[in-house]
Amino acid sequence: MPAQQTPAVDAPKAPPDPIATMVGRLDFDRYKATIKGLTQFGDRRQGTDRNRAAVDWIEAQLKSYGCANTERIHYDYQPPEGRGGGRGRGAQDPIIGPGGARRRGVRMPEGVNNDPLKQPDEKLRELNSQPSTPGAREEVFCTKIGTAHPEEMYIVAGHMDGIGYGEAANDDGSGTALVMELARVFSSPDVQTERSIRFALWNNEETGTNGARAYVAQRKDLQGIESPAGSGKYPEPKWLGMIQHDMMMFDHGMPRKDGSMSPVQRPEADVNIEYQVTSKLADAAMLLAHKFQFANEKYATDYPASIGPHMSNTDSGPFMDLTPAISLRELERGSQIGNGWDPNHHQPTDVYAHYSDDDFRLGLNAAQTTLGAVAQLTGAKTAATAATGGN
Repeated sequence: MPAQQTPAVDAPKAPPDPIATMVGRLDFDRYKATIKGLTQFGDRRQGTDRNRAAVDWIEAQLKSYGCANTERIHYDYQPPEGRGGGRGRGAQDPIIGPGGARRRGVRMPEGVNNDPLKQPDEKLRELNSQPSTPGAREEVFCTKIGTAHPEEMYIVAGHMDGIGYGEAANDDGSGTALVMELARVFSSPDVQTERSIRFALWNNEETGTNGARAYVAQRKDLQGIESPAGSGKYPEPKWLGMIQHDMMMFDHGMPRKDGSMSPVQRPEADVNIEYQVTSKLADAAMLLAHKFQFANEKYATDYPASIGPHMSNTDSGPFMDLTPAISLRELERGSQIGNGWDPNHHQPTDVYAHYSDDDFRLGLNAAQTTLGAVAQLTGAKTAATAATGGN
């Protein structure tokens, strides 16, 4: 008598990964288009009409994504005597770079172009002609409210101003567009997060992170305070971490001995995640950086991530002794950018047309990295995975 066969039973399907679903919604062409949209305002130098128009445009875009609870920080900027509207830095220290990184390899000077005549495009030169003036400044942010812990949040940020008489496409159109893409994805009606996320686009980074400093000064003492009492609303949730994005696209390697650069992205290009080893919260920031590296391994499609302990010269600095703070970049700030590895930095060549799809894709991989990490940290779910009990 033949043995009785047990009918095969299909194993239950694992629920879809909501974070992978969200990362899949990042759109390469939209990322490029947002950078292109920012370049219509030229270099967006703070204290100019083009900067103010860019702030308005960013706010309108955030609202169109569904991140409707937009707000602005208002502050007054008076440049130190003789400083003007930008950093105007010349060559850096020849041995120790920003944040304490020792300079290595071929060393090229890092400076700021302050000569509008070096911009060969006459229309762009005219667009960038209005000088910066002191006075009132504004910067915009919007917030995804957490469903379980609205009183806690992560800050995801980039800076929207630039200098150099180009289009500030990379510094920091690439970081601004990244933050805006994340705001779009997290603002989807079917996405919920347990903790809040604030998407901030700082102004006045190029004058010494003054916009971020104004935010810290105005809001650090408001953290976690319910207002009005009993409302369940927290105008400034407690800061769980701050993640800055500043120059995301250019990793072509070190300058050659003759000063020339490779025209293509190097095969070993990576997303650089930095924390500041001398900050009060260095250990917590290092752990946060590793969470981002793990998210990169799981969700980024093309480029790996590396971690470095020298974070400086960007808007995460004012936060680093108050909350774990990291920055994501195209290159190490001190030993690579400080050595001239990005020849477009603060130069007229920082224009959209100068970059290839491989360059833009490095920025998109940074977006995948941050979205994956922040979604994990905030307990993000989509409606489909929430209904099936997926994590």
